[in-house]
Amino acid sequence: MPNKDGLLKLRTKDVISGDSPVPTPHPTKPDMVPRAWSAENLVQINKRFENKHPRNLLRWGLDVFGDDLVLATSFGPQSIVLMHLLAQLRQDATIFYIDTDLLFPETYALRDELASRLGMQFTRVHSGLSVEQQGAEYGPKLWTRNPDQCCFMRKVKPLNSYLATKQAWITGIRRQQSSTRVNARMVEWDYRNKLVKLNPLVLWKREEVWDYLRHHDLPYNPLHDKNYLSIGCSPCTSPVLNGADERSGRWAGLEKNECGININVDPTSVHIKDLQI
Repeated sequence: MPNKDGLLKLRTKDVISGDSPVPTPHPTKPDMVPRAWSAENLVQINKRFENKHPRNLLRWGLDVFGDDLVLATSFGPQSIVLMHLLAQLRQDATIFYIDTDLLFPETYALRDELASRLGMQFTRVHSGLSVEQQGAEYGPKLWTRNPDQCCFMRKVKPLNSYLATKQAWITGIRRQQSSTRVNARMVEWDYRNKLVKLNPLVLWKREEVWDYLRHHDLPYNPLHDKNYLSIGCSPCTSPVLNGADERSGRWAGLEKNECGININVDPTSVHIKDLQI
């Protein structure tokens, strides 16, 4: 049952990269569902929802994909908004996070606060590789020498493994966040993981996200009050200068502002090799 805030209590589960859970059949599919998913047949579905409230897209996703729809969270403001919206539609929806072992103490504390205050529990996805094991094999502080490789091993690969048995996933990405996300759509085909990707808040502005959090008195990471606009792993996250884009504090000083999990490019593109992580 949802608690007084309308939020859901979720299953507790650890998933280590390489695990292969059996997918659960989804309920009867509604209209506008093709026999097979592709980038082409998602165009019309995207148009259907692009001017509607995110709740409508979440409801459609749950109707179509059932247990094979999962929400990714990094415990950022937008994913907390999505948790709250999803809770009002389905009590036992799955929410997962990728634990790199390098998240800020404040992020782990927020996770625990959400679990305690709102009765929420999360599926933890992990690479199975400790920071110590990584250091022994690749050298210490790999993120300072080859952040792409570090992100691939600790984030991208575990995500790919976890999503292998799913049909769709939900993210909190927004076009306003960075230049790499300006072309994101509410509904799109995830070329890397070969499944449907829902971005219900893609058209929202940062102010709308924070208005929602304040209106519903939802907790958030206190680092946001110190100009950390986008929060990832602690060694690779810095405060953002006033007026800079939201993700400019990620891998500051490097030509990198994505870890790789949200890079979504048609593999027929001649430039895809430049975007592989």
